[in-house]
Amino acid sequence: MNGMDPQTLTELLDVSVLDRLDRIEDLPADELARSSALRKEGYSAEVTAGLLTQAQLRKDAVKKLGPFAEDMLFTRDGLAQATRLPVAAHHARRLLGEGKDTGGDADDTGESADSAPTIADLGCGIGADSFAFAGMGAQVTAVDADEVTAAIASFNLRHLANASVEHARAEDIDTTDFDALWFDPARRTVGKGSKSGSTARIFDPEDFSPSLSWVIDKAIAAKAAGVKLGPALDHSLIPDEAEAQWVSHAGEVVEVCLYFGTARQRPGRSALVMGDRTLLVHEDDLPAEDEEGVGELGQYLLEPDGAIVRAGLVTALCGPLQARRVHPKIAYLTTDVEPTGPASAGVTSYEVTDVLPAKIPSLRKALISRGIGKVVIKKRGADIVPDQVRRQLKLPAGDKATLVFTRLGDRHVVLLTQPC
Repeated sequence: MNGMDPQTLTELLDVSVLDRLDRIEDLPADELARSSALRKEGYSAEVTAGLLTQAQLRKDAVKKLGPFAEDMLFTRDGLAQATRLPVAAHHARRLLGEGKDTGGDADDTGESADSAPTIADLGCGIGADSFAFAGMGAQVTAVDADEVTAAIASFNLRHLANASVEHARAEDIDTTDFDALWFDPARRTVGKGSKSGSTARIFDPEDFSPSLSWVIDKAIAAKAAGVKLGPALDHSLIPDEAEAQWVSHAGEVVEVCLYFGTARQRPGRSALVMGDRTLLVHEDDLPAEDEEGVGELGQYLLEPDGAIVRAGLVTALCGPLQARRVHPKIAYLTTDVEPTGPASAGVTSYEVTDVLPAKIPSLRKALISRGIGKVVIKKRGADIVPDQVRRQLKLPAGDKATLVFTRLGDRHVVLLTQPC
């Protein structure tokens, strides 16, 4: 499932091979030339492929793990499911107690390793969350059912004395031994007939490994627990005992987490926007149904962050931003006042300069007459394919604008906008 066999990993973990990986930038940038150079140095085809793959994965991992990536090993699926470091730190704060000072050395806090809170990371993957848990003072037991993944996690956590790794199924761990539990059930499986280790997404939560029902039962019984899942989670699967928090980081929706016990701050749904600015929205912030406004298009169109949309909390922004919906079923807001203040971190703002017809011939004519030759196309409530529309428009060179295909009442329209 991880795309790497144990023998290849064993060879990669050889000290001389790891040293070559750390110095791989000494080789030419071209991959074919690198491969040829490594073969001339005596490395087998398998080890050469492994070195080149790890070098690329380390580059890819910088977006999630920053400078720590250059000292780690990965599998493709492990990196894809790994938590970004700022988000992992947020997980750690939730499990260890929001506002509690968990940083620093044990000597600084007066705590020994024996008195530190214990966390079981069940389904640890390459170890990103365990890295944050241990880095913030917890005693961590990281567990993964896949042999190669567990070995990679062990390598990645080797500098943290308060983290250990076990190759085991989550179901075989005595969860009552820990102060907090963290679950990241596997949501991909090897595709049928796959010879390359390619994986496919699992859609039935009971087919996750471990199953979602097993995870939730253990989480409810724990003192504190968190469950990381994909952001498309059906709201009907959220148990009453949990807080479901959708998270976006740097504009990308990355997860929904279910928090239980002392890790839960408030029951219900919330959305956390992380980036240059941070915003937390909770369903308690929603207006009453009879106060949800749908009105005329204003000077500004507001696109709520994806985490807020996934959490179903779009109208929670209406009051703080003096905004209203453009349509009762479309996640765009509009306002006559340029968004400012904390809530503006939850939207991308566009100034509306015109409302254009949605028919391609008429739209093309309108754009050309305004000197528009390059467009970014966005859509909500419109059955279009942006790349196809762009080709159909065949615009000559000109200014850049953002086109928003949407609905105003029963009308399909195109809003000509400029980002604020």
